[in-house]
Amino acid sequence: MSASSSTAVTFTSNERVLCYHGPLIYEAKVLKVENFTDANTITGALGPHCFVHYKGWKQTWDEWVPHSRLLKYNETNIELQKSLQKNNAHASTSGGSSSRGPKAGPREGAGGARGGTRKDGTRGTKRGRDEDDSNRKPELKLNLPEILKVVLVDDWEAVTKNQQLVLLPREPTVIGLLDEFAAYIVRTKPAHLRDPALLIPSIVSGLIVYFDRSLGANLLYRFERPQFADVRRQYKTGQQVIIGQEKEPSAVYGAEHLLRMLVSLPGMIANSSLDPESVALVRDYVNELLAWMARERSRIFLAEYEQTSIQYQNISRS
Repeated sequence: MSASSSTAVTFTSNERVLCYHGPLIYEAKVLKVENFTDANTITGALGPHCFVHYKGWKQTWDEWVPHSRLLKYNETNIELQKSLQKNNAHASTSGGSSSRGPKAGPREGAGGARGGTRKDGTRGTKRGRDEDDSNRKPELKLNLPEILKVVLVDDWEAVTKNQQLVLLPREPTVIGLLDEFAAYIVRTKPAHLRDPALLIPSIVSGLIVYFDRSLGANLLYRFERPQFADVRRQYKTGQQVIIGQEKEPSAVYGAEHLLRMLVSLPGMIANSSLDPESVALVRDYVNELLAWMARERSRIFLAEYEQTSIQYQNISRS
C-alpha cells in the first residue's frame, strides 16, 4: 500500500509528511534527503531516502526511511492513518505490547494515546459495517513467557543504553533455530497443535519470510543500522558476494532478533489477509515456539553483547 502510493513521489527537506513505522502511520518532518548507493548507504538499502523526525518523539527515534514508507500529508492519507490506528489499537494491546515497552514505548505510547482518543471520538461517525464484528480482522494473541520479557528488556538496554551489538553472524541462525523447532515439533507432536508434521514446514517458511522482510524496516534499533548496512554488503550486495550465494538476514541473525519479530507479529498479522482459522494456527505454533525458546534460552541467546568502537558509535549518530 505504501509503496504504490509513494514510489513516484518526491519529498523535500522541511516537508511535513506521514511515515509508516511498523503497522501504523505517524506524522513526521523530513530533515534530509539522500539517494543511497552501495558506496554511501547507511541503512543497507538503496535508492531515495529521507531522514525524518517523528512529531512528539525524542530525537533518538529520528531515522533514515525509504520513500516507500512515506506519504504526502493530505486528507486522504490522514484518513488512512486514522483507520490503521483504529484497527491496530486492540491487536497491539492484546498481543503483549506491554512487554515491548522499552523498545516500542514511544511508538505505542503515541499510537495508543491517539488511538484511544479517536476510538471515543469517531465511533459514531464510522459506517456501521466498520463496527460489525464479522468485519473485524482476526487477532494474534501471544503468551509471552515472563523470562522472555526479561530477555527483551536486557536486549534493549544492551543496544540502546550500553551501545553494544549482537555479534554477527549468529549461531544458531534464525533458520537454524526454526529448523530445530520444527524437528522438536515433529518429534514430540504436541497434542494441542493441529497436524504438526504436515503444517510445521509452512509455519517455519512463513516465519522466515516475515523475518527477512521486516528486519530492516521494523526490527532494528537506530544504533544497529550501520551494522545492518555492513551485513548487507558482506552477504548480499557487495562485489565480493558470489551470485547465487547471497544470504538473507535469517541466515545471519539469531534468537535476539527473532524474538523481536515474534512479539511484533500481532501488528503484522492485523494488516495481513490471513483468515481467522489461519491466524489461530499461527498463534498456536508461535506460542509453542516462544515456550520452546524460553526453555532453550541459556543456549540460544547471547550472554554478552559485543562492545563497539568510538568510530562505530560516531557513525551511528550521523
